[in-house]
Amino acid sequence: MASLPTVAIVGGGIGGLFAANALIAHGVSVSVYEQASALGEIGAGVYVTPNAVRHLERVGLGPAVESYGARVGPGSSYYRHDGSFIAPVQVTDADGWNACFGMHRADFVELLASKLPAGVVHTGHCAVGFEQTADVARVTFANGAAVEADVVVACDGIRSELRPYVFPPSKPVFHGTISYRGLIPRERLPDWPMDRWQMWAGPSRHFLVFPVRHAAMVNYVGFMPTDEEMKESWSAPGDPTVLRREFEGWDPRIDEVLKQVDQTFRWALYDREPLPGWSKGRLTLLGDAAHPMLPHLGQGANQSIEDGMALATMLAQADRSAVPAMLLAYERLRRERVAEVQLGARKHGLRVDSATGDLAGRDAELAAHADFRKALYSYDVVPLARAAAAQVLKP
Repeated sequence: MASLPTVAIVGGGIGGLFAANALIAHGVSVSVYEQASALGEIGAGVYVTPNAVRHLERVGLGPAVESYGARVGPGSSYYRHDGSFIAPVQVTDADGWNACFGMHRADFVELLASKLPAGVVHTGHCAVGFEQTADVARVTFANGAAVEADVVVACDGIRSELRPYVFPPSKPVFHGTISYRGLIPRERLPDWPMDRWQMWAGPSRHFLVFPVRHAAMVNYVGFMPTDEEMKESWSAPGDPTVLRREFEGWDPRIDEVLKQVDQTFRWALYDREPLPGWSKGRLTLLGDAAHPMLPHLGQGANQSIEDGMALATMLAQADRSAVPAMLLAYERLRRERVAEVQLGARKHGLRVDSATGDLAGRDAELAAHADFRKALYSYDVVPLARAAAAQVLKP
């Protein structure tokens, strides 16, 4: 086979950094361009599930996940807002493999970046333009730099600068919900169980807690309705007093957590309707640039990892001339899967907010949700990606 294609990744978040790891593991040359002056994330948690952990293990990051993360296991539960038990939460795949972890976002970025060779990541590069010919793609940056590659992968989030070069601009969908989120050191909640994921479902809102940073910190998220359409931001400051008032009278365990909140961040919940296409020529989308989703299934980062593994698996089978066809095959493979997860996240958010008012029905659906999560966590994109690549290369 002719030489493998070169890849330029725009965006140095979880999706972009994992894709770089996966491409390098497959022998593909890659560079990452991040607009911030340094890699990093705000203080918040991310839930990492078996459908992503299997790929982290494949690229040699399994021990790092164990080291940085907090394993979530049996005892994970759904509760009513008064604290009474509804149902256990599924934390294994269909084979019983328990690989759910709470992770601090900054730790996740650090572990992904630390495995990359020196010189792969370039910070201070904000993409402002894109052009391509049949043979090469070119990205220009605000700092005056430009880079050419056989493939450009846009991993630059829900407000992607490069997505309009693939598909006409579309407006993000605001879902009338905001979340307050933050972290509390374990020593301030010494009796809190640090081996489980716990959610309280109540009228028009819900509250989530899980451990991060090898069980040294508690991550909390409170979801509530709002009439105020906010800017998409993970880092807007919130008022702890407002947060406490929203969950007043709920399970005393929530009050125990909220008493320890000194600083909190407010996050408006947006996604987009599933796109009909992700790729154009030598440019493709990955992660939130392609399929931003609500957080109610905890799948945003996990689906970007599936994207990255699929893309790496397929590009490792391609020469430069096969790139456009391979990118179209990648999007065909991924679009149906992520659309199902996107829409599933919307439905689950309505479910845990008790949107229908049918609490008995809600409780039954939460108990039955284990089957959905088993299927979600058991999915392995690699054999599917290999088969899709083989179809492209078939004589």
